[in-house]
Amino acid sequence: MLRPETRVRARAAQLLYAWELRGRPDLREVAHGFHALARRRDRALEDGEALAHEVAASVDRLDAAIADVAEHWRPERIGAMERAILRVALHELLAERAPPKVVIDEAIRLAHWFAGAKAPPFVNGVLDAVARRAGRL
Repeated sequence: MLRPETRVRARAAQLLYAWELRGRPDLREVAHGFHALARRRDRALEDGEALAHEVAASVDRLDAAIADVAEHWRPERIGAMERAILRVALHELLAERAPPKVVIDEAIRLAHWFAGAKAPPFVNGVLDAVARRAGRL
């Protein structure tokens, strides 16, 4: 059984991934589609939607933080799912919502589930670098 926080982060990343692929429409439209697929509203989806809205509101700042530490990788070259996972984790890391090691561990877990084999080390490297620059590690 997944921790509620893990489910929330996963839902937020999934919503942001779909939002990006659809050309960044109103995030409520994307969330409505998720609610329709789930056929019920659950707490993780609702909290994930709230987290996704917060992340989407600061996407430019988060992408700049990624670009600052991801050597030779512009954010648009990073896979959409990896970007979504990084954005959620960076938002939580910079907002100091959870201990840095928890945020990084959860992001790596999401990268294992939703992205390619090379994604977890990349996600770890980016988040570790941002956390160190921010003085969180």
